[in-house]
Amino acid sequence: MEAPAAGPGGAERYFTRWYKPDVKGRPCEDFCVLQHSNRICVITLAEAHPLLQSGKTIKSINYQISANCSRLQNKVSGKSKRGAQFLTELAPLCRISSSDGEEYTIYSCIRGRLIEVNENILSNPTLLQEKPSTEGYIAVVLPKFEESKSITQGLLTQKEYEEVLLKRRNSSS
Repeated sequence: MEAPAAGPGGAERYFTRWYKPDVKGRPCEDFCVLQHSNRICVITLAEAHPLLQSGKTIKSINYQISANCSRLQNKVSGKSKRGAQFLTELAPLCRISSSDGEEYTIYSCIRGRLIEVNENILSNPTLLQEKPSTEGYIAVVLPKFEESKSITQGLLTQKEYEEVLLKRRNSSS
């Protein structure tokens, strides 16, 4: 007897996936923005990101972006999210080092206020690889209300992203 097919999870049901491939011209460094209907966006690694490929082990995750800027110092309060750090599309969120010596900078991909960073991945980095679009998310960003419709300009839909992946596979073979 076959097990019943599982229905869509929370990420598939309530979020629209948008993709940003080759961020800052770096091949395969792709990010995924999960946009909720209430305009909150969750920043995650896209499936093709080098950190999610087999054989990669995450050594460390660092939210300290510069000497004066740590994403962990982001303190948000109230309905208007006072105190949230404002991010541009290419604002770095964190740096991730892998055991092979590579370092990857994770960017926000959208403009908005940083609502929270995922501190759970600091103590359990494997969440990033095992559950990238749920518990292994990187950050939550809230775009300005008036920009919430336009933030997806420059991002790809799931179908467009799959076409990019197909072109990559065809050009590498």
